[in-house]
Amino acid sequence: MIVVLAGGVGAARFLRGAVRVVPPEEITVIGNTGDDIDIYGVHVSPDLDIVTYMLGGVFDEQRGFGLIGDSHVAMDQLAALSEEIWFALGDRDLEVCRVRTAWLTAGVTPSESAARIAARFDVRVRLLPMTDDRVHTVIETDDGPLHFQEYWVKHRAAVAATAVRLHGVEDARPAPGVLDAIADADVVLLAPSNPVVSIGTILQITGIRDALRATRAPVVAVSPIVGGRVVRGMADKLLPVTGAEVSARGVAGLYADFLDGFVIDEADEHLAHAIEELGITVEVTQTMMHTPEDAAALAKRTIDLAERLRA
Repeated sequence: MIVVLAGGVGAARFLRGAVRVVPPEEITVIGNTGDDIDIYGVHVSPDLDIVTYMLGGVFDEQRGFGLIGDSHVAMDQLAALSEEIWFALGDRDLEVCRVRTAWLTAGVTPSESAARIAARFDVRVRLLPMTDDRVHTVIETDDGPLHFQEYWVKHRAAVAATAVRLHGVEDARPAPGVLDAIADADVVLLAPSNPVVSIGTILQITGIRDALRATRAPVVAVSPIVGGRVVRGMADKLLPVTGAEVSARGVAGLYADFLDGFVIDEADEHLAHAIEELGITVEVTQTMMHTPEDAAALAKRTIDLAERLRA
């Protein structure tokens, strides 16, 4: 079994390649829920939905969120009623969130809700939220705390961040199956996701980082930084807040206590030795996932590295 810790778009693209390399039924995804937000009367779980929509073949890659061909009648109506619309949801996307909210209100767990939605889109990987407890990422700024989505979407990370914290983490526990999946895995992979507010958030849930240290499976990550630049998103705004440099070496340092292997881009080959000095085996390859075929090639190189480390 392959376990993948995943954020949003970068992870979804990587997983789209992984399911071309191994049967999807052999993959368990542990998804970030720190991005979750309650807005417009519904509970939105962006990273889980992005993975679901991508693997279901309906993700709107041009917009970077939502469903292909979705309409926006509801948002237009809210705007007409003088609502501030800074977090866009298409009509079908909004309905998915509405159904999720109804299930959660009725007592269905987030894990079960995620499984039901994944099944609706014929997604055959096992998709687990990192926790069934309510948490959300908060970005501390000089102007006060902001929910991650306010910082990321509304302000486009233009507000200087001073700290990142996960609200509710003290009482949060891994969702059912998460720790067992890591313990029983043949391979554990960290997708190329934001190391602070995607992978880093997952690692904050009690027991998950310890499970990665303890697992007998090789743990291999793919760098989300290429040539000193983020591939997608604004991780460069948040890595310095953690004291890490914006580089593949900086990301490797955040994972060094449990990481066995690290896949970096050819543009960062000059950093291989510095990363290997951390006790991490480095694989250098082309990591940009412009096409599904690129993603499949990257997934295969990553899994192959894990298998060599496992031998």
